[in-house]
Amino acid sequence: MLDCYGCPKEKLADIDLIFNTLDTFPAKIGMTKIMPPYVFKYVGKVPEDWGISGVVLIAESHISIHTFPDKEHAFIDIFSCKDFDTDYARAELLDIFEAAHHEVVLLNRGVEFPKNIHHAADLVMKERKAMLDRPRVYH
Repeated sequence: MLDCYGCPKEKLADIDLIFNTLDTFPAKIGMTKIMPPYVFKYVGKVPEDWGISGVVLIAESHISIHTFPDKEHAFIDIFSCKDFDTDYARAELLDIFEAAHHEVVLLNRGVEFPKNIHHAADLVMKERKAMLDRPRVYH
């Protein structure tokens, strides 16, 4: 998760910039885009809460961007079950959004998710066997 502060308002308000970032960024970090980005302008009840939000689904999960131009903030999440170069991703996004300062939070999710394909296959086969061994109920 990358929280960017002090970004130029015109960048944060640029729906094309957000779309193009989401459209090209997955390939830059070795991910597989499975749909075009969905990007829209949000106008909240509080005028300064307006912004641009977007998400792109990737085979590995998703990338989302939420901007608040009047507050000069952008919040970016890269959720992936695949490892990627977080330093490169951070540097690239900071360059795009020209953040004056930022915060990064890295979470290791899916710790028990098997990285080894053979282990994953074994787990699936055990689950299938357990399902087949259950008594069948017919109505």
